[in-house]
Amino acid sequence: MIKLTSKFNSYSQNSPVLEQLCSKCVENSCIDADLYAKFDVKRGLRDLNGKGVLTGLTEVSEIRQNKVVDGQVVPTDGKLFYRGINVNDLIGGFAADGRFGFEETIYLLLFGDLPNAQELEDFRSLLASYRTLPKNFVRDVVMKAPSGDMMNTLARSVLTLYCYDTNANDISLTNVLRQCLQLISVFPLLSVYGYNAYNHYQLGKSLYIHNPDPNLSIAENILLMLRPDQQYTALEAQVLDVALVLHAEHGGGNNSTFTTRVVTSSGTDTYAAIAAALSSLKGPKHGGANAKVVGMFKELKENVKDWQDEEAIKGFLRKLLHKEAYDKAGLIYGMGHAVYSISDPRAKALKVYVERLAAEKGLEEEFDLYARVEQLAPSVIAEEKKIYKGVSANIDFYSGFMYNMLGLPQELYTPLFAIARIAGWSAHRMEELINASKIIRPAYMSVATERDYTPLCDR
Repeated sequence: MIKLTSKFNSYSQNSPVLEQLCSKCVENSCIDADLYAKFDVKRGLRDLNGKGVLTGLTEVSEIRQNKVVDGQVVPTDGKLFYRGINVNDLIGGFAADGRFGFEETIYLLLFGDLPNAQELEDFRSLLASYRTLPKNFVRDVVMKAPSGDMMNTLARSVLTLYCYDTNANDISLTNVLRQCLQLISVFPLLSVYGYNAYNHYQLGKSLYIHNPDPNLSIAENILLMLRPDQQYTALEAQVLDVALVLHAEHGGGNNSTFTTRVVTSSGTDTYAAIAAALSSLKGPKHGGANAKVVGMFKELKENVKDWQDEEAIKGFLRKLLHKEAYDKAGLIYGMGHAVYSISDPRAKALKVYVERLAAEKGLEEEFDLYARVEQLAPSVIAEEKKIYKGVSANIDFYSGFMYNMLGLPQELYTPLFAIARIAGWSAHRMEELINASKIIRPAYMSVATERDYTPLCDR
């Protein structure tokens, strides 16, 4: 008999019974890899060339990574469009006016057009009015059972907010839009307060809760709420704002956005759909790469003393690929992308601002090391691995370094991704509700052998 204790996992995972059952599960669940090719199964919804299987239509965003020349598909520098507008042009517009752009990006993704000055001001005011949590929510929910995993904290908080919504199950468009805007507005609070609770109750640090300022942008409020002295520079806030813009949406085919549309198609509530997307983003294959980049560079700096020694850097990169360094996963984190080959437009755009921040922080040499690895890694990967397309730095390559320079704890790296990406999730949820009438239900082919039932006494 399993005894009940105060700890959920007290029945040891090293239990002989559990190990035996797990072995049986593996033995009877392994599928011959050759069958996937035999039946032309698109594993991961991608073909052998890495091209995604078309599963839907969207007007929210678009990724371009090649063009057709004389009937041949030719890789090109990657481009990212939000509602048909090049994201680089968006960022250029914000920068030219010296203003923050994430709120404007949210408006564009949700409503399909850029707002005029009055519409933008009204929208910012609406978001600010929603930037509050139910009475005692921080004390009764966020502070209770603090977790070291902020994505777990964020998902739990989102699901609990369902209980405070008197129209939680209403999926009319007006109500869903209201729910999405409220969640967009409180994600920074839930993330920062969740970290503060963990920092206090599990790490023994001082506890402080700073209220957001309705007159500040989302990027400014994140820094204001997180830092004990509430101080930040204009460049710090601008760089964080650009990062939020670049993370806000990515073509609709990424795992968490597809999860949003799949769960939305079932007719479920907004809180369940967003919690599902958070669970997807929590996975290290989706949202955790930037922290891995920081850890990888930490070990690189410990092993390569001369940061200009390209041969030494190449040697460390080869060790990474041979599973002899860092986490022994055989990966150079931050390099390569499922879609882009020549370049990731988000990485190129963010790199400009990261370089400026490095100059402000006096970390030019470290930035140069990142740039050198970015230059050397593709050739090392090409020498060591068989690859079907080019490899370039993705946005995670520089975002972790940027967060590190901002003094943000690694526990918040993926939640910051979520703070941005919920804009895209919300736009896709609305689009799914507006256009789709069928539940998304892909097909799986059974390859099991039919067997007769064996009575218990004969087994």
